[in-house]
Amino acid sequence: MKFFIDSANVEEIQKAVDLGLADGVTTNPTLLAKEKGTPEEIYKAICQIVDGPVCAEAISLDADEIIAESMNLAKIHDNIVIKIPATKDGLMAVNTLEKEGIKTNVTLIFSAMQALAAAKAGASYICPFVGRLDDTGQNGMELVEQILQIYENYGFTTEIVVASIRSIGHVQTAALIGAHIATIPYAIIEKLIKHPLTDAGIQSFLKDWEKISK
Repeated sequence: MKFFIDSANVEEIQKAVDLGLADGVTTNPTLLAKEKGTPEEIYKAICQIVDGPVCAEAISLDADEIIAESMNLAKIHDNIVIKIPATKDGLMAVNTLEKEGIKTNVTLIFSAMQALAAAKAGASYICPFVGRLDDTGQNGMELVEQILQIYENYGFTTEIVVASIRSIGHVQTAALIGAHIATIPYAIIEKLIKHPLTDAGIQSFLKDWEKISK
């Protein structure tokens, strides 16, 4: 299973890289708005430290405009993957861009049929938003299971990036059901590593070591 870091903060991303837990990065306009610098400057900085996909979101809505914007974004670095919303114009753009060798990530996926359509259009990745579905009383991880089954049925190579992760439980379930990738905020990355029994064990060993050293 691969971990992407859901962040545009270069310092956070560097920490995840140092932990060996950053196979890629996802960004969006909301995350970029929190950081200093232009989007291009931020993308370039991230690509310097992450040896993997760096997802940059196109904000255009018309297919031709999405394609033009995406081609410009792709020039920033070979690792750039274009995030495109799951709309009719979005999938038209995905179909064109993938044929041109530009990888895409169809985002804001909330149904299995959107995921199927994105795979048919040739998307390299998709992002089902599990947390936002949970917020509406649905089960986001059930959607991921459905998509995995559909992709397995027909041999689609599109990779599922579980997104809108709110807890370590989301990460664990994603891993158990076989999701290809989880994109995780850095705060949750830190929680994955910690356990109170580990901390207690360390303190116990240190106390016993003091007895030996005396």
